[in-house]
Amino acid sequence: MTTPDTAGDANARLVRTRWLLAGAGVLLQLSLGAVYAWSVFSKALQSKESVFALTKSQAAVPFSVTIGMIFLGSFVGGRLQDRRGPRLVAITGGVVYAIGILLAGLASTRGLFWLLILGYGVIAGFGLGLGYIVPVAMLQKWFPDKRGLITGIAVGGFGFGAVITSPIAQVLVNHYKAVPTRSFLWLGFGYLILALVGASFFRNPPEGFRVPGWQPATTGPVVTSGRDYSPPEALRGRHWYQLTAILTLNVTAGIALISVASAASQDIAGLSSGAAATFVGVMGLFNGAGRIFWGAMSERLGRMVAFMAMLGIQGICFLILPHATAPALFVILAALVYLCYGGGFGTMPATAGDYFGLPNAGAIYGLMIVGWSIGGVIGPLLVAGLINGKVYTTAFTTIAVIALVAIALPLVTRVPGIRAKAAGAAEAAEAAPPTGAVSA
Repeated sequence: MTTPDTAGDANARLVRTRWLLAGAGVLLQLSLGAVYAWSVFSKALQSKESVFALTKSQAAVPFSVTIGMIFLGSFVGGRLQDRRGPRLVAITGGVVYAIGILLAGLASTRGLFWLLILGYGVIAGFGLGLGYIVPVAMLQKWFPDKRGLITGIAVGGFGFGAVITSPIAQVLVNHYKAVPTRSFLWLGFGYLILALVGASFFRNPPEGFRVPGWQPATTGPVVTSGRDYSPPEALRGRHWYQLTAILTLNVTAGIALISVASAASQDIAGLSSGAAATFVGVMGLFNGAGRIFWGAMSERLGRMVAFMAMLGIQGICFLILPHATAPALFVILAALVYLCYGGGFGTMPATAGDYFGLPNAGAIYGLMIVGWSIGGVIGPLLVAGLINGKVYTTAFTTIAVIALVAIALPLVTRVPGIRAKAAGAAEAAEAAPPTGAVSA
């Protein structure tokens, strides 16, 4: 027989052990985030020593397809994990992702380039999206009191994945110079192990789980709508579109620099090619750290204030960057942009939970990932089209204007129902009898 005391003890144990699930989520995301190490393979595939000898545009195709498939995978994964639970969906995502990487490892000739696109791009991209969304949604249910911090930690693992994988991938492609895709055979098995170990711990909290002393906030920096929306309900209101636009604009700004970071550091700040490669690797740390930092800061400042700060900081940095000929200044400004780019991914999942409730947060945020795909296309294309030789002033100033104008969007975005609640409270206060009045 379960008594209130034993139920309370069990709940307290769950509160203490929920951090194990956070660690498991990071483990899965580390394997998925390794996809951002593509630049290592891109360079190897363009080498004249490899059997591929691709052009720069050809070498970009597999990764571009991967980014495009993330939205489809996250949409499906978000809906499935709300219905089937997180463990099955996360394991499936990890297995599909690893299969795609392993298939890419079988592309051993230029004639099999299509297999590289199919494996690394289509299959691995879909599996990535399928798995990526699960810990983001699951951990919010375990940490309703720390949604911003915990989603920042979860997707922070994704940001750090490339930092850890890049040096390993470099060693492998140096060994397989003629057929660099052979590296994927080793990496695919490694990703599979990490994903399966992490996902095997996944589970939703039991019914009735609560964090002692925590109550949903109705006032303060972070408030919730107090209602659980279904995906169709979320799509019928303006709030989903506002949040998706904010994510899109934040991605557009940050990824515009990421897409040209190595070349810009050499052209503007005069870094050598070796120093530029190190610079890009170090910036990956800020991408990951920004997800945790801004996720935590959004708890203190409020979600929309955090987004205003991220967009504003990026706007100012982009205004200065084309003139930052001092290497130290260029690195500091770039680090701030990377920090804010990552911060958008750390903050938006918690924001979706605040606005639309936790039961369907996975599916609703999975739909919002379309902003990642849109921004991931617009940012690089826009900045590449506006760069004039080695002069970045027009390109970066345009991005700066976009980021600064975008501040207006979080300024007018409010949690659904908050105004109605405030109006209802005011009406109730007016209708209440004055203090000390005698009721009939």
